[in-house]
Amino acid sequence: QVQLVESGGGLVQAGGSLRLSCAASGGSFSTYCMGWFRQAPGKEREFVSAIDWVGYSTYYADSVKDRFTISRDNAKNTVYLQMNSLKPEDTALYYCASRKFGITTTPERYSYWGQGTQVTVSS
Repeated sequence: QVQLVESGGGLVQAGGSLRLSCAASGGSFSTYCMGWFRQAPGKEREFVSAIDWVGYSTYYADSVKDRFTISRDNAKNTVYLQMNSLKPEDTALYYCASRKFGITTTPERYSYWGQGTQVTVSS
């Protein structure tokens, strides 16, 4: 069973940066596409970014495009989300997720999920 553990969240002022990490275990990490999602209180889970098996292809939600960067280090079984120019509307619990059969923005297509890391952006 694949296990995912997020870290790197915290409190930051608007305009600041955070780097989230997601460490994976229990599977063949290099064969999995990885995604980041977020969920704010009272809202549905929202796609943020995704990356293919080797990092050649990436997807971003329009709301984070040009501010966030997803990357992966298969040797470390880790995926990252570099978040720059953070806005208060980025405040949410951020989850990483994995799937085996291709990059997608749809949360229900992901098989494994971490427990999330909180990102709070002050105005």
